[in-house]
Amino acid sequence: MAVKIRLKRMGKIRAPYYRIVVADSRTKRDGRVIEEIGIYHPTQEPSVIEVKSERAQYWLSVGAQPTEQVAALLKLTGDWGIFKGDKNAVSTVKIKEPKAAFVADEKKKPVLKPKAEKPAAKVETEEVAAEATEEDKA
Repeated sequence: MAVKIRLKRMGKIRAPYYRIVVADSRTKRDGRVIEEIGIYHPTQEPSVIEVKSERAQYWLSVGAQPTEQVAALLKLTGDWGIFKGDKNAVSTVKIKEPKAAFVADEKKKPVLKPKAEKPAAKVETEEVAAEATEEDKA
């Protein structure tokens, strides 16, 4: 049985994303697969490429042939270099930087005043009035 590592297309029209799968070479592109070993989202900036390295190494070692597109992805992640024996193979996939947390300007006053301050003042005045009535009774 000839096994290939290839892309399985998913998503909507004009919004594709792919799963990196191991499948028999005779099956349909989006047909039955043996194992899913990664994902690829080309529309995001930077593209998301995640590969289960151990499983990719296993399938390459038992003779699975990657397609041209998958071979290019494996070169980016460094898995192809590791398979070929290059011990210095490194992933060149760009990682998206996290957004900076929003910090409000301290100089500007808040648009809405906190509601907790007003009822607390009413409660204090009610407590003072209750204490005054208790003192009058005594």
